[in-house]
Amino acid sequence: MNDVAIAVEALRRVIISEPGYRLAWVARDGAEAVEQCGRDTPDLILMDLMMPVMDGAEATRRIMSLSPCPILIVTAGVESYSAKVFEALGSGALDAVQTPLLVKGGQATGSAALKFKIGEIERLGSSLRNQKRLGKDERKEPPPVPRTSDCLIAMGASAGGPAALAKVLSGLPRDFPAALVIVQHVDSQFAPSLASWLNETSAVSVRVARHRDQPQPNTALIAATNGHLQFANSCCLGYTAEPRDSFYHPSIDVFFRSVVRHWKGRAAAVLLTGMGRDGAMGLKAMREAGCLTIAQDAGSCVVYGMPKAAAELDAAASILPLHEIASSLNRFVCASGGEARGGK
Repeated sequence: MNDVAIAVEALRRVIISEPGYRLAWVARDGAEAVEQCGRDTPDLILMDLMMPVMDGAEATRRIMSLSPCPILIVTAGVESYSAKVFEALGSGALDAVQTPLLVKGGQATGSAALKFKIGEIERLGSSLRNQKRLGKDERKEPPPVPRTSDCLIAMGASAGGPAALAKVLSGLPRDFPAALVIVQHVDSQFAPSLASWLNETSAVSVRVARHRDQPQPNTALIAATNGHLQFANSCCLGYTAEPRDSFYHPSIDVFFRSVVRHWKGRAAAVLLTGMGRDGAMGLKAMREAGCLTIAQDAGSCVVYGMPKAAAELDAAASILPLHEIASSLNRFVCASGGEARGGK
């Protein structure tokens, strides 16, 4: 859905250049997109953000409520409209990519990235029909927690993750004594904007993870490259291209398993809304290592894919609605024992 004729033509040329792809319809604004999707739900919607009548974030929210289907945000203003990008991702859009540009000769630059994203969504499988959109609930301020040491919260999320992460992080107190590390499926170009957006909405400090960073209390570090974030040793984070055959870069499974291998203190892992199975095996490994493991429940997920896979593996000690996860993490940090893991 895009109201700029040149952008529409660039998208059209990318679609028709691929065998097996067909352009079903074009909407000139968000309201028309919602209406068209209700009449003829496609296999994938390419959604712009800044449109007349109704913007792409609101159109995404309504489509996921009324006639759910996979949505890919295609926008030219990633940095300028980062809040809208993450609002749309939080409402159920699966990913975001830059709009291709038409150049001399009629070719569309940036088409490779768009084609890759379309193919990635196609490989992930089925549509999102019958999935519930993220529910809204009252925010409750948690009680202050005592300061502890060597405590890590590992979190993984995909589709719908930005809003879910914002909900969890906003439920933690400003003096939260545990360190947090987050792997969210998002292109590296969006990671700094995601960190800034979450930092503005959260009590804890949020920034991108740098190579050789050490997790710190009251700070959330977010994977920020298309490589895998992992623990290189017992205290330092690093990025690696291996395993190259992993479908997701960065991979939640890779990070969770590195926690099992290297982290010496107490640890908890949270697997939030997302499409696919990434994180499920890693969550199981963390549970088997004695960590607290939490998966988001079906009713509060935008996409009940990754948490469902974890539940099927019995990887989650607790399956909780989104609004209860922050409180559970606070209780974990407060506990003197419980599901704490011994050092290696």
